[in-house]
Amino acid sequence: MSIKYLGQMPRLSEAVIANGFIFLSGMVPERTDVGIAEQTRDVLAQIDHWLAECGSDKKHILEATIFLSNMAYYTAMNEVWDKWVAPGHSPARACVEAKLADPDIAVEIKVSAVQIQKT
Repeated sequence: MSIKYLGQMPRLSEAVIANGFIFLSGMVPERTDVGIAEQTRDVLAQIDHWLAECGSDKKHILEATIFLSNMAYYTAMNEVWDKWVAPGHSPARACVEAKLADPDIAVEIKVSAVQIQKT
């Protein structure tokens, strides 16, 4: 089995590919001085980027776990998520409240996907 590590750092890799499966690290916003909607858009853009780097896209996400620093953000986050998710390709999903690494981070999202089959 081959395993490919992308965006590798000493502590983690941004993405790992193994046997056609893609595992992204939890993505957090690059800017934390903005509201939950903008933080969510930032994170989803990072997910789009890393999926493309891995040969996939949001239509091929299998599952997503969303961590919110406060469940009061649930509706606003979902408004952004619902506009982003590929129609007809909603992944299995969980959303939980969690204490995140930085108190200014409102959202962290982790996804797993499959690579797109080339025909």
